[in-house]
Formats: sequence, structure tokens, C-alpha cells
Amino acid sequence: MALSSNVIGAINFVAMLLSIPVIGAGIWLAMEPDNSCVKILQWPVIILGVLILIVALAGFVGGFWRIPWLLIFYLIAMLILIILLACLVVFIYMVTVRGSGHLEPSRAYLEYRLDDFSGWLRRRVQSSYKWDRIRGCLSSTNMCAELNQSYRMAQDFFNAHITPLQSGCCKPPTLCGYTFVNPTYWISPINNAADMDCLQWNNDQTQLCYGCDSCKAGLLANLKGEWRRADIILMVTLVALICVYLIGCCAFRNAKTEDLFRKYKQGYT
Repeated sequence: MALSSNVIGAINFVAMLLSIPVIGAGIWLAMEPDNSCVKILQWPVIILGVLILIVALAGFVGGFWRIPWLLIFYLIAMLILIILLACLVVFIYMVTVRGSGHLEPSRAYLEYRLDDFSGWLRRRVQSSYKWDRIRGCLSSTNMCAELNQSYRMAQDFFNAHITPLQSGCCKPPTLCGYTFVNPTYWISPINNAADMDCLQWNNDQTQLCYGCDSCKAGLLANLKGEWRRADIILMVTLVALICVYLIGCCAFRNAKTEDLFRKYKQGYT
């Protein structure tokens, strides 16, 4: 029993360590400017990571101090958390499977369209109430001002690999035919009727294209890339947690078998 209990405790210590990448992924998302403005995924990930840590700690204590009810709680609670983590991994994949950039003539950067993304993601940014808050948050960052500091000449800017968020929010769509003055100042559109975003563009540095659908699409493209990276971390952690959980179940069963065998030898059964 002692050996199996020590094994269970050691396994749960590994499970405690596996909560770190989950919590870390949530904190990383919270520190990204776009995710901090949207506030969708980071807190569920952080909370799930903290719950995994607490449950693994309970299993660790129950294993080393041989508290059967605590081990049973661990086995049930960890199974629920593994299912929740698996659902989260699948959900992130499903909502980010759609949406990609489009190449424009003589441009190195990509441009994005809102309709390319999943309906669930679009609903996070389409209502005016939600977008007004997100827009205010985005406009308070220096992501567009950084472009003016980095690119002085039109050709340098056209050859730049800017982020989806900068592509969507800091400049007008290419098809509008605006003339470059600097990355956030454009004049003389050739085809204002080509897209509604052409009319939304404003050279006011607090306005720019923050009201454009291209800005919403750029935000979703940024979120997609970051969520996909976080999803890889969560998926690897999920596989490791499943392995640890299965080993823990085997150790717990062996511990119960040893206990029954010991009682049998002592004449209690």
C-alpha cells in the first residue's frame, strides 16, 4: 500500500506541474493586447489551470498521507477537468478552423474579410455594444503609431509583413485605391464604392479604420493565430494529463488490491 500511495503522490505531483503550462497559456493570452481587449479565452484557460492545480494537489496529499476519500475526489474531479480541457481544445480548434488572409497586388501583407471567419467569432465583434468597447481599447494602443516610425516610404510599407490587426485597423483596404502618404495617412481614393470600409476610413489618428469590418477581421485573424498556439499547448498538456490520470487509476487500483490482500492475510476477510 505504501509503495502504491507514494506512486500516486508522485503522479499527482506531475499533474501539478502540468497545470503550469495551462495557467501560463492563459496568462500569455491575457498579456497580448488584442486578447486583453476582447477578454474571451484567457480567463477560462486560467481558471481551468488553477482547478487542475488544486485537484492535483488534493491527489498529492491523499496519496502521500493515504486519505482514500481524497484520492476518490481526485479521480472524479480530474476526470471532469480532463473532459472540460478536451472540450476546450476541440472548441478552440473548431472556431479557428476558418479564416485566412488574402493577397493583394503588389503587397507583401495580407488583408482579411470578416465573412471568412466562423460565426461564433464574428458574433464576438459584430454588435455595436461589444465593438465600441473593443475599439476604444485598440485605439489606445500604439500599434498604428509604430508603423509610422518604421516605414517612411510607400514601397517599404507595401513590402512589410505587418500583423493582421495593423493591416485591418491602421490603413484603408487596398481595393479602395487610396494614395499613400504615410502608413496611417492616405488620400485621394480611386474607388470609394468598392467596399463600405472605404467610406469608414478616416485620417484622424484616433479613428483610422477602427470602425471597419477589415479591422474586426484583422482582430479575429490575430486572435486565431494566438488561440491556435495556445491550443497546441493545451492539447499537449491534455495528452500528458490523460497518461498521468490512467497511471494514477492503475496505481489506485493496485493500492486497493494490496490493501485487500493484506487484510486477507491478517484474517479480516
